[in-house]
Amino acid sequence: MAMKPAIFLDKDGTLLVDVPYNVDPSKMEWAPGAREGIALLGRLGHPLIVISNQPGVALGHFDEAALGAVRRRLAVMFRVQGARLEGFYHCPHHPHGTRPGYAVSCLCRKPMPGLLRRAAADHGIDLRASWFVGDILNDVEAGARAGCHTLLLDNGHETEWVRGRWRTPDDVAPDLFMAARLIAQKLRSATVRGKETA
Repeated sequence: MAMKPAIFLDKDGTLLVDVPYNVDPSKMEWAPGAREGIALLGRLGHPLIVISNQPGVALGHFDEAALGAVRRRLAVMFRVQGARLEGFYHCPHHPHGTRPGYAVSCLCRKPMPGLLRRAAADHGIDLRASWFVGDILNDVEAGARAGCHTLLLDNGHETEWVRGRWRTPDDVAPDLFMAARLIAQKLRSATVRGKETA
């Protein structure tokens, strides 16, 4: 079975308005441009997979089981826009957490690429043909370390701008709709190039 490209998406600040430590589905709202962006990405036919740090578990704000309701609500929000949520991967850890078992350094907390690699193994994803979209440079670094193309939403959420080898995005956009348009164009170009060299 051939490997396929996916579009990996950060959750808070990229897909949803960032409400800190929120696990209440009723408070989940699309970030500006995200509703239209997901509708466009859904039409491309590539797997859409959410990659999210959820340190609220380690910090004692909510139980990990509460994220099930978040995933289910997100799947409904995608479906209403004609898209399918193919996967939802979260890291519950934080090195300064208060809960035993969760207060650890790990390879799944962005900017590390563990969640992307796990998702790729689960879904048969070609990471080098895939994209990761996020609103801070830790997202960019996670995507780059996994071998993905990266796109930063320059929407004001990155405040530190700590640069480094892995922290320069391939593209920048103001919101997910504009990001989706860029990705659609790049994926179409890659498909054309692939046919020309076949």
